[in-house]
Amino acid sequence: MRFNGLALVAGAMAIVACSGGDKNAQQTTTTTDSAAAPATTTTATTTGTSSAAMAPITGKTVEVKMIGDGTTYKFDPANVTIKQGDGIKWVMVSGGPHNVAFVDTPAPAQAQLSANMPNQMKELTSPMMMTPNETYTVSFANVPAGTYNYHCEPHAAMGMKGSITVQ
Repeated sequence: MRFNGLALVAGAMAIVACSGGDKNAQQTTTTTDSAAAPATTTTATTTGTSSAAMAPITGKTVEVKMIGDGTTYKFDPANVTIKQGDGIKWVMVSGGPHNVAFVDTPAPAQAQLSANMPNQMKELTSPMMMTPNETYTVSFANVPAGTYNYHCEPHAAMGMKGSITVQ
């Protein structure tokens, strides 16, 4: 009987230890002015030691289609040139699931690009889009000029890759 009691206690401790929850990369701070002003909330996404706040699209939004037909998987258009402040809206057309995962992103751009990507599945990776006409939009406001390569994780080996050049 003593062994069963120890096993029960050990099992309960393991469950408690494992149920700590997921520590998110988002940090929320609330500040209040002492003169009874309303509280303000700021959300920033933290990447390493730097953080950036989400910057809204201030220019045009370019649409990129996500297409798969069983033999060909592609972004259409695959290569896009935009200005800083523009946005990209990916539209799942067929052959899903699809997502957008930025690869080899320059370190100075990672924090801002990450902050501009809502509901990330993991760092610099959009959630999966499962149904036709589902969309995902990313702002390139405050993102440094340069080329940003990305792919669809489920279909990268099939050549579903693209790049965005920010001027």
